[in-house]
Amino acid sequence: MTKMREHTIEISEETPSFAQEVEKVLGTQLRELRTRRSWSLAELAEITGISKGMLSKIENGQTTPSLSTLVRLAEALDAPLTAFFRGLKEEVDVLFVKAGRGFELSPRSAAGHLYQLLGATRGPNQIMEPMLVTLLERTEVFPLYQHAGTEFIFMVSGEMQYGVGGSTYILEAGDSLQFDGEAPHGPQMLITMPVQFISVKAYGHVTR
Repeated sequence: MTKMREHTIEISEETPSFAQEVEKVLGTQLRELRTRRSWSLAELAEITGISKGMLSKIENGQTTPSLSTLVRLAEALDAPLTAFFRGLKEEVDVLFVKAGRGFELSPRSAAGHLYQLLGATRGPNQIMEPMLVTLLERTEVFPLYQHAGTEFIFMVSGEMQYGVGGSTYILEAGDSLQFDGEAPHGPQMLITMPVQFISVKAYGHVTR
């Protein structure tokens, strides 16, 4: 992963907490669902058995309703529970890598051979590994690789001979190749340099 600069955020009394954000979103969505049916607060209170005062506090973001209250409101308004949370900001795992700033894998990189990891998400979404490979020098013997999952290669520049299992392919800029990662594979000969390609390993399962 890329090294990220640390940013310090000063939290003031004006910065809303997550709980306040939830209350605001719930209130906004409840008001929208109610007005769609042209119901007044009094009418909704009568239907749900929830006091008008409580409904007013919810709509104005002054309190967080219990789960049972949300269920009663959802049933009365014929809406899914998730409707009350529309618009709530969610944490998304995003990696942004500037050109030339991929994380260098030192153990795999050698003189004239550079392997840069372009991203690796966390948790249950960690099912692929994108990498930028740059080969600047010829070598007599290239290592062969084997791994679980599927690999996809897209040639960015140069020309090389690439082997997969018992087959050989000539790859030029714009060419792509997809294969089973369990088969022995790797560059066999660099024809036109620099050779640069993007390799994406897709594991198809959750990595632990």
